[in-house]
Amino acid sequence: MAITELLQLAFFGLTVSAIPLAVIWLKHGTASVEVRYRKLIAITLFFTLDLILFGAFTRLTDSGLGCPDWPGCYGTSSPLDAMPQIKAAQQTMPDGPVTVSKAWIEMLHRYFAKGLGVLFIVITLLAWSKRYELKQSPLLATFLLIGVCIQGAFGAFTVTSKLMPLIVTIHLIGGNALLALTAWLYVQQQNPPLPHLLSRRLLPIARLVLVLLFIQIGLGGWVSSNYAALACLDFPMCQGQWIPPMDFAHGFSLWRDLGQTADGRGLPFAALTAVHWVHRNFAFVIFAVTGYLAWKIRKDNSLRSLANGVFFMLAWQLLTGLSNIFFKWPLSVALMHNAGAAILLLLCTFITACLSKIPASKNETSQF
Repeated sequence: MAITELLQLAFFGLTVSAIPLAVIWLKHGTASVEVRYRKLIAITLFFTLDLILFGAFTRLTDSGLGCPDWPGCYGTSSPLDAMPQIKAAQQTMPDGPVTVSKAWIEMLHRYFAKGLGVLFIVITLLAWSKRYELKQSPLLATFLLIGVCIQGAFGAFTVTSKLMPLIVTIHLIGGNALLALTAWLYVQQQNPPLPHLLSRRLLPIARLVLVLLFIQIGLGGWVSSNYAALACLDFPMCQGQWIPPMDFAHGFSLWRDLGQTADGRGLPFAALTAVHWVHRNFAFVIFAVTGYLAWKIRKDNSLRSLANGVFFMLAWQLLTGLSNIFFKWPLSVALMHNAGAAILLLLCTFITACLSKIPASKNETSQF
């Protein structure tokens, strides 16, 4: 790709990031560095959530190969410049992965990803240059910048591997990890009333919830990247059985191409059933453990609103999950289900980060 096109791509990323940076500068330019840093992290957190949803939209509309090279589109910085190649590919395969609309969806996702990268660069520069005024270590901000670079690399691998399910799923998990870590950094900037000391006893459960949520998000990504959402169209049973015929070996074979087994044969339907069935049933574990955490922290006034949010999002996930099954995976409902997972992770990260701020005490033996 020519240097001119690379510079144009960089310009698009800077343009996207310039909007939130300008808003912060115009509204809070005279505020303290702590206020500006907090606002920057807040708007970056919002952009990260939006980019996860845009990524889900890109995946669900089969636009991941709308531009089959990287970082540009047919060696150019914009679908406008690649229109002859796009139209030629669309004429050859009208129902294929390359169309004008899919190319724009894919490239807009890349533009916003580059803009988000610029925001993380600014956060890291501020974290280091103003570390004494901010009175905190810049290591988490630096780790986030490294993470967004790795995430960008997996975005490239997603395209060059032709949507290999493992790479797509890792890319999804990476995006949610960035969301959680940015949320953690955001909580570090807050000085709300600390939760009750006894709430710290729930910290191990909160950490367990985060681990389980990442596993479930990974399983959901595995369902989506293997197009296994329609393997079970009834509930609570699957294909009229509690335990339908399933092929776990092929379904959870990681290193393979899309729609194929590891040895290059077509992926059997029983493998898709196994992928769907595991994701569906692991959701019961999520509901049990996450619901228990939310029920316990509701006793703490400082955490009650977060607990209510978790209850709402659990109900949201149940509703959208069932709607995906009964309405055969409509795009709008699938997007809402992806959004619900990210927001649930966000809320549980807020809870865990708040609990982590409580000073440890030797006198934590009372019952909560």
